[in-house]
Amino acid sequence: MENRLVDKELKLVRYYPNYKTSLAWYQDLDVCKQVDNRDTVYDLDVLKRMYKYLDKKGDLFYIKYKNRLCGDVCLLPDGEVCIVVAKPFQNRHIGRRVINEIIKLAGEQGLSELHAQIYSFNTQSQKMFESIGFRKVEEEQYCLKL
Repeated sequence: MENRLVDKELKLVRYYPNYKTSLAWYQDLDVCKQVDNRDTVYDLDVLKRMYKYLDKKGDLFYIKYKNRLCGDVCLLPDGEVCIVVAKPFQNRHIGRRVINEIIKLAGEQGLSELHAQIYSFNTQSQKMFESIGFRKVEEEQYCLKL
């Protein structure tokens, strides 16, 4: 999978091991709670296992905003979307723009729908996914028909 240009500020960069940068995102307890409902931060071993799994199973990218890595996003073959944006970069519509690019990628792959698990307390992510057309289909499951 090639890198993907989202817009003049954003690019999706094919995953490569860059643990020094990415571990910092997963050392933020609030971010870990948002994405994994964890009450502990990631250590390097957990981070490596997660990236190895996602890279093997799906299309995994870093999110690069104004030439700085600020998160990651993965599209799995079953249409599941996983995204993390580091806290200092949240509330800049980065997630929305990235997910719109993932929608394009999913269409290129012939997927008929996308889905995301979003915890009930993560209203920020719920609003973001709903703003681009995802609909709540179960308590913590959001879906977009393509």
